Amino acid sequence: MTSHVVTQAAHALKKSSHPALRYLNVEGTAEALIIYGKVTSYYLKQLAQETIMPVREGLKVMNQVKVVRD
Repeated sequence: MTSHVVTQAAHALKKSSHPALRYLNVEGTAEALIIYGKVTSYYLKQLAQETIMPVREGLKVMNQVKVVRD
């Protein structure tokens, strides 16, 4: 089940209208989806999390995205 959810979450980020979200990655464990990568604002970090919420199928979401100011 987890690999299917990871694929769906990654696809949701890749089709985002925000280009920065397309470069984030998703991994899965038995209990959680883990988002990681870098963005330039806390807004984008939160948006990444909200983008995968509809496909998480009851898994926790761990947001390990780093905010890096250019």
